[in-house]
Amino acid sequence: MDHGVAGTAVRARDAGEFPLEIHSYRLGGMRIGFAVPQSGAWATPDNMRRVATRAEELGYHELWTFQRLLYPVGHTMGPTYRSVHDPVVTLSYLAGVTSTVRLGVAVINSYVPPVLLAKQLATLQTVSGGRLTAGLGLGWLPEEFEAMGAGFERRGRRGEEFVEVLRKAWTDDVVEHHGEFYRIPPSHLDPKPSPAPPILLGGTAEVALRRAGRLADGWVSSSREDLAGIAPRVAAVKEAAARAGRDPAALRFVCRGVTQVRPGGGDDRRPLTGSYEDIRADVADLAAKGVTDVFHDLNFDREIASADAKEAMRRAEEALEALSPIG
Repeated sequence: MDHGVAGTAVRARDAGEFPLEIHSYRLGGMRIGFAVPQSGAWATPDNMRRVATRAEELGYHELWTFQRLLYPVGHTMGPTYRSVHDPVVTLSYLAGVTSTVRLGVAVINSYVPPVLLAKQLATLQTVSGGRLTAGLGLGWLPEEFEAMGAGFERRGRRGEEFVEVLRKAWTDDVVEHHGEFYRIPPSHLDPKPSPAPPILLGGTAEVALRRAGRLADGWVSSSREDLAGIAPRVAAVKEAAARAGRDPAALRFVCRGVTQVRPGGGDDRRPLTGSYEDIRADVADLAAKGVTDVFHDLNFDREIASADAKEAMRRAEEALEALSPIG
């Protein structure tokens, strides 16, 4: 193990600050990220800042957020979605307290106006010094579309046009668009982001995987993804990219890790659930399946979601140190 940040973690362990032994690791080309506190009682500005700055010190590649606009009364989607901060505002705040770690959102859904989102993300890309990754999704909650005044039908075609509008807004001197869903009169939309943020697309259906291969800079899995079967999805995106004349090797494959630290997970545990040793082994397995990025997202751990803020942060900071990519 090298000195510096990783050495600091070891010294802290020796001094009794952390209850578990910390093994730092780096897995070839795999990039390791961490999701900031964004949902529930622990998602305070102070905790966001603590996780973000420590993740940067520990060499994490990217900080991640997600979007949930509203929670319909009586819905059963779970506690993670009950109280969620806006991802763009959260990343803008974190851009000001960090300097090198990348900033990602997985995902913003296509019920928002693309020209407005293009402006917001362009500004975030500029103020962060070019650190943004923009993950986009079609959306699946009808009530959010209703609240935004957007149609729920034909979401796939809408999503493709959404990407087209974003890229025009970020690159064309005069932006003009006359599509099925969106219209922009000849306009200047400046300043331009430099470089334009890479776009990841989500989705698990075959048509969504093909769309990502044809149009995006990569694919991002959802919180409901069966990680044991992720390899065929990676292959489907790569195949679609190759058929579109694009280089599959240039794409990113980002896994949202619904990471749950559970000592003694057993043989029937789900990937990224178990001891720290289990989780590190799972990350290595995902790398072997073609995944290029994993980020550990404790917002989707029901034990974190239901804990008080102090206990949630204690567990999160322990995991942050134990799963550090520095090696």
